Amino acid sequence: MIAGIPESVLSLAYLLAAILFIQGLRDMTHPRTATRGNLTSAAGMLLAVGVTVVWFEIISPVVLLAGLVVGSLVGVFLAVRVEMTEMPQLVGVFNGFGGGASALVAGAELIELQGGNPGGAIPVDVGIAAAAAGLIGAVTLFGSMVAAGKLHGVIGGSAIRYTGEHVVKAVLLGVAVVAGVYLVVQPDVLSASLQGSWVPSFWILILAASLLGIALVVPIGGADMPVVIALLNSYSGLAAAGTGFVLNNTALIIAGTLVGAAGMILTVIMCESMNRSLLNVLFGGFGETGSDEEMPDIYEGNITETSPEEMGILLDSVNRVVIVPGYGMAVAQAQHAVAELATLLGERGVEVEFGIHPVAGRMPGHMNVLLAEADVPYERMKELEEINPTFSQTDLVIVIGANDVVNPLANTDDSSPIAGMPVLNVSEAGTVIVNKRSLSPGFSGIPNPLFAEDNTFMLFGDGKATMQAVVNEYKESR
Repeated sequence: MIAGIPESVLSLAYLLAAILFIQGLRDMTHPRTATRGNLTSAAGMLLAVGVTVVWFEIISPVVLLAGLVVGSLVGVFLAVRVEMTEMPQLVGVFNGFGGGASALVAGAELIELQGGNPGGAIPVDVGIAAAAAGLIGAVTLFGSMVAAGKLHGVIGGSAIRYTGEHVVKAVLLGVAVVAGVYLVVQPDVLSASLQGSWVPSFWILILAASLLGIALVVPIGGADMPVVIALLNSYSGLAAAGTGFVLNNTALIIAGTLVGAAGMILTVIMCESMNRSLLNVLFGGFGETGSDEEMPDIYEGNITETSPEEMGILLDSVNRVVIVPGYGMAVAQAQHAVAELATLLGERGVEVEFGIHPVAGRMPGHMNVLLAEADVPYERMKELEEINPTFSQTDLVIVIGANDVVNPLANTDDSSPIAGMPVLNVSEAGTVIVNKRSLSPGFSGIPNPLFAEDNTFMLFGDGKATMQAVVNEYKESR
């Protein structure tokens, strides 16, 4: 603690940091202010970290500055090199690092407490907070790594199920809880006698929680990874808040609580968008690889193909167009060609809007960010509830790389894995053109009857190349 400076200065700095966190979170709720919100929150964190390090003289200002420089360089490198399609797994990795850091800091504080009071007890509230931070942090770290691996293709994206998986999870959770209870009630806060050898109970908790994190995420399929990422984001905040109680650090408690609450709210919103409960996401097996045996029965003889040339001619006769982007657009990086087509149509007096499903892509807001990157006005991006009533007055819907979010089976088949999930009712439009590489199913693993409907035309090919060809054809027709 710096001599001669009242402690109220530290409290005031933490209060200012908390205000910046809250304002930043508020700004991030709207695309127009999201960038400012990020910068505001980052400023709050910089203030909180800087004041804490300097006030408690943890490290020298030179070391702090060096750490900031290195961290900034890593951040800039990732911002430049990581593609938008890889952003969900990067967010997962960041979540994991946050959880892991919380668990390690809580453990380090326990070691320091034991060193200052050998063989003595720690306050019960500190023990409970440390156990909670360790459990949640370790689950977050290893669960996030598995989620990122699934999204990146390092680990199979399908759900990996095995006999007795729930028993394994229950046992691991039980071991972690028992270790946490021992940590709280025993005078020797770090050690437990086990068959004559001394084993740190906190690290037993960490090991069990780490395996639990893996066991929880491995059985979840790729379709649910956006929900899992949001949930793990909430976990990382809760772990940070727990560590804040261990350290008695107000800024960390507030920041962690905000992240935990925001992540949980986002998780609930996404579950509602998929018409599923959180328990069903974690244990229901949605996203398992489906069978292709039904596909010929639905598609054979019922698929009508079109071409960029025919589409260019069709665009000359429409007054209203709705574009529905999906993950395929992100993979192909077709957003700029799509934005150019929307601009050309607008210049000819055609009303153009974008229908955004809440879970399109691999993370919330994925499509919005891609379209904003291509300078599509925010006012043209319409959420599901707003765009659905307008499809019956729409001449043409262009679906680019989307599948499950436009699958009518959600409304017609109660036995479907996506039954009851709110979808974009694009089939109500006069004409639907679907741009996909093939007839392969989406993450749910089921076929899409939309592709075989009478008013639907399939435009096969890479999203970027195909949409650019459509743009060129439309230019020539003008």
